Amino acid sequence: MMRSALNGRVPLTRFVRMEKKEATATSSGSGLVTFLQDVRNELKKVIWPTRQQLISESFAVIVMVVASTLMIYLVDSVFVWLSQRLFP
Repeated sequence: MMRSALNGRVPLTRFVRMEKKEATATSSGSGLVTFLQDVRNELKKVIWPTRQQLISESFAVIVMVVASTLMIYLVDSVFVWLSQRLFP
């Protein structure tokens, strides 16, 4: 009944209440050990990229950085040229 009034969305207060319950449940554990166990469990869920994906995506990032650098250099050079012509 509440979802239809919110166009299918769940009210935010429900999530806030759940977060408070989870916070009190985890704070009663032995802090650092529980944290490290949670980190380990979350890292097991990660889908790591293959070597080929890592290489190709890193190459794409490097190409985009170089292209952006060249564009900024060219725009800067045009402005320097214009300023030298306008303000001798």
